[in-house]
Amino acid sequence: MKKAIKILYFVVISVGVLLSGWLFFREYDRFMKSGQNQTVDIEEKIGQKSTVTAAQRLPGTVGYKKVLVYGMIFVAFALVGGLTAGHYFSIYIGEKFFKFIYEGEESASVQDEYELGEKEWANGNHLKAIELMRSYLEKNPNEQHVAIRIAEIYERDLHNYLAAALEYEEILKHKLPPEQWGWTAIHLCNLYRSRLNQPEKAIELLKKIDTDYGYTAAAQKARKHLEGLTDDNEDESEGPDQQTKQVDQTQYKKKKKAGPASDQISEIEDD
Repeated sequence: MKKAIKILYFVVISVGVLLSGWLFFREYDRFMKSGQNQTVDIEEKIGQKSTVTAAQRLPGTVGYKKVLVYGMIFVAFALVGGLTAGHYFSIYIGEKFFKFIYEGEESASVQDEYELGEKEWANGNHLKAIELMRSYLEKNPNEQHVAIRIAEIYERDLHNYLAAALEYEEILKHKLPPEQWGWTAIHLCNLYRSRLNQPEKAIELLKKIDTDYGYTAAAQKARKHLEGLTDDNEDESEGPDQQTKQVDQTQYKKKKKAGPASDQISEIEDD
């Protein structure tokens, strides 16, 4: 049954119950009051006709029929509505119970899947462990500690630093607690610098930590790393030509202090 038809059905049943119930109780009340207030003297004797006319009998008879008809309609609507409500209520309870049982079994099996991954890792089957953990992560995307565990296996056990960096990059796309996000990013910066030779990415990520999470302890660490990386980049930017110029300037100053004699000595050495 379509949703619109189902809603219309329940509306009709509800209106029918309310309307028929109201009519029934209204007519019943009228019928009872008319019986109490009716003062018709009936004198019947053997061999004599009744003095009660048809007009005097009619109101009570008609009122009784209305009560009976409205009562039957009310009972019919109430019975149909009750059966329908009971039917859908039983379906709802059944679905809830089935969902509870099914999800309980599924969560248990998923948890077993993660534990199997850890057992495979302990046995040295690192790729199988990653496969099981990734399957668990697909079913529970908020469990980012599992993603961090996968990255650790790539980094420490398989020494695949590029794959580990890719895993950490995916982790940082999720909403994590500020400190956890910051320290995960710091670890990724270390991979960029020490393993992948990508200091530009490290600097960019460290600046992001400082900008977005400047109030965290991880941001303080990032600022220290930034100072060190900036100093290193400045030294590297000077290059060998700049260093040669500095050496030449130093030698020139020494010659200038030594005077003409040092020039003669240098000429003799050249000869």
